[in-house]
Amino acid sequence: MQEELTALYQNQTWSLVPRPPDTNVVGSKWVYKIKDKEDGSIDRFKARLVAKGFTQIPGVDFAKTFSHVVKHTTIRFVLALAVRSCWVLKQLDVRNAFLHGHLKEDVYMEQPLGFIDSSKPSYVCKLHKSLYGLKQAPRAWFKCLSQALLDLGFKCSKADTSLFTLHKPNITIFILIYVDDVIITGNNSTGIQDIITTLGSQFALKDLGKLSYFLGIEIKYFNKGIFLSQAKYTTDLLAKAKMENCTPISTPMAVKEVISPTDREPVNPTEYRTLVGSLQYLTFSRPDITHAVNHVCQHFQNPTKADLRAIKRILRYLKGTLDFGLRYLSQSSNNVYAFSDSDWAGCTETKRSMIGYCVYLGANCVSWSSKKQTDVARSSVLLPSLLLSSHGSHFSFMTLVFLFINLLHFYVII
Repeated sequence: MQEELTALYQNQTWSLVPRPPDTNVVGSKWVYKIKDKEDGSIDRFKARLVAKGFTQIPGVDFAKTFSHVVKHTTIRFVLALAVRSCWVLKQLDVRNAFLHGHLKEDVYMEQPLGFIDSSKPSYVCKLHKSLYGLKQAPRAWFKCLSQALLDLGFKCSKADTSLFTLHKPNITIFILIYVDDVIITGNNSTGIQDIITTLGSQFALKDLGKLSYFLGIEIKYFNKGIFLSQAKYTTDLLAKAKMENCTPISTPMAVKEVISPTDREPVNPTEYRTLVGSLQYLTFSRPDITHAVNHVCQHFQNPTKADLRAIKRILRYLKGTLDFGLRYLSQSSNNVYAFSDSDWAGCTETKRSMIGYCVYLGANCVSWSSKKQTDVARSSVLLPSLLLSSHGSHFSFMTLVFLFINLLHFYVII
């Protein structure tokens, strides 16, 4: 706790002022967390001072709150590109990232519990910089970091605003930003180190070295590529669902399911949505469960026992496939391939079709999806192409064209 406060004081996060009359004062609290390593062991114990942002008044204490984070497809594409080009992959962590963002609004906060100034007990903290818990904190931090990168000559990608690229003679560097976690890669190790040193002079930056564990994703290196998996995340999810000792099953979905009248009984929607949300994040490295997860996502409103049973079947499948993941090979072509397919009125209730697609950079799969089409398809069409094949409605074709253009944006700048 003292270490956290020291960082706040050094960063000049606030100043003590008399409590202004008729002004909303945001509360504060301490949040404690255990940080784990990729193998599940304890890394460190962390205490963080957090503002009670739920007491902020819209239009008074904050305005815009939206903040960009890098898309999963962008992460996979850049990783596949780096592996194919034999680029170095490094990971950075920004300590107390939100404390670097500057506030435009006048925000007042109660003094931290247990550390109230005895000489000024009635004073409050006037925040000069953002603090964890404030609604505008992520946006303020991203604006601060992105401006620093733009000053260094980086350009923001049009396809993903959390991807920054630097192009100079014989130098190409990519930076991916997900809140305070940063991936940096490129074809020039010296240039990458210069960027890290420059950013380290502006922010409390920690160089974590070679990319190995990012957003719950484990990256393992082998002779001709990398392997992405979420084994630890899956194990934690099974423990959370109290299914760590369940019997594995070979498929995530039943081909034909018989539903009895008791299966229509409702279940706890909060528990159901929590499990589905966790499964959605697991699809980052598991395209094999994407269709099954999309199926259970369609019953958020009124989940039943049958829907919960479908989730447990996915978890049983994960129990037997903990070591599954994505393998990105260095020996791969430069071509972008996309494949799509759809069933015919697969949903018996709405008669709408299910569309699925996957996009490859050479031999490496970088994007995929499975979803129900928005309209009822009245015909099917086969559209052959050299790099793009689609079987289904016009909706599926346009979806793939959009993805192809986005991926091509990254590809052509190399």
